[in-house]
Amino acid sequence: MPLPVIVLAAVLGLIAGAYARAFATGFDAQPGARGGVEPSDRWGEVVRAFAAAVRAAPLPRPPYLLEGVTALAAALAAWRIGDGWVLAAWAYAVPVGAALAEIDRRTWRLPDAITLPSYPILLVLLAPSGRLLPALASGCALGAVYAVLWFARPAGLGLGDVKLAGLIGLLTGALGAQSVIVAGMAGQVLGALYAVGLLLARRATRTTEFPFGPFMLAGALVALCLSNWA
Repeated sequence: MPLPVIVLAAVLGLIAGAYARAFATGFDAQPGARGGVEPSDRWGEVVRAFAAAVRAAPLPRPPYLLEGVTALAAALAAWRIGDGWVLAAWAYAVPVGAALAEIDRRTWRLPDAITLPSYPILLVLLAPSGRLLPALASGCALGAVYAVLWFARPAGLGLGDVKLAGLIGLLTGALGAQSVIVAGMAGQVLGALYAVGLLLARRATRTTEFPFGPFMLAGALVALCLSNWA
């Protein structure tokens, strides 16, 4: 991909990150949110979040981390992905993933109103690429792995993480089987490193929980970086 296109993708990603932050502020922490409890008016919550994003100015805000990561993800996608339809799927996933990461960080939830509609959207975008079947198989496989992990230790993972795993499997599966494996392993490793850091800093114990969605999404970016497409 030409350098000007990559730079343009980074700029658009920076703007998308600002909107993703504004969108995420429309989601409030619910009672029992650490267990992944959805509010009764889940669709109304999304409408309010969209309204907050529309009213927001597309300007990065301190500490600029979300906007910076979104810009980096958009630039990486433009650089590494050679298929237009697969790139379109990632172009949709980058701002949505940024919003999900921020929502999970703030509220300990990965809302169904975002994850579930993303499945048909990604399937439609990937269908013309010729990579739908491997992507679908990968989504089922990674989702199944996380379902087993959730069943084995429901206190450590939520069902939202399982649904997010399926989406990550779809996206990385379009890049190749190796990318799916890297995404799954990288998410686990990054989460483990964060937990060790908390322990060393004496800010947590061995039973301390934390939202895992951001690490899963970071694992997908690692897979994108290491993909052998380019």
